[in-house]
Amino acid sequence: MADVDEFETAESGASDTFPQQCSALRKNGHVVIKGRPCKIVEMSTSKTGKHGHAKVHLVGIDIFTTKKYEDICPSTHNMNVPHVTRKDYQLVNIDDGYMSLMEDNGDTREDLKVPESDLGKEITTKFDDGEDVLVTVLKAMGSESAIALKNMASK
Repeated sequence: MADVDEFETAESGASDTFPQQCSALRKNGHVVIKGRPCKIVEMSTSKTGKHGHAKVHLVGIDIFTTKKYEDICPSTHNMNVPHVTRKDYQLVNIDDGYMSLMEDNGDTREDLKVPESDLGKEITTKFDDGEDVLVTVLKAMGSESAIALKNMASK
């Protein structure tokens, strides 16, 4: 019994992506195209050809950069689908370009930058005006970014 495997690290076992058959993907779902997590905005399937495989043509928009990507794969092949999570945080403070965000349980985090987009300008403006806002943060494949903003319901 001395030959017991010892594990130095423990993980949840969840990876960044999971495989899914190309024909099972759907519009408005997510897929990894050219190594980037994308939302599927367009999808078409061609008929089976001389070599027997129907092809799926995917058009996806990168969920972080909004860059457009395209890919074609046989419908029977697997493609990677990113694990995408979205979470709302209350905006507490903005300091030196970083947002201070509070979760529902009271934990705070200060590691997320204000986006350099129109959304970032809107977040900064609403914070400067003293409005209570919720910032929606999207997380996938080791990246996370603020993607939306909404006013908190007044109690």
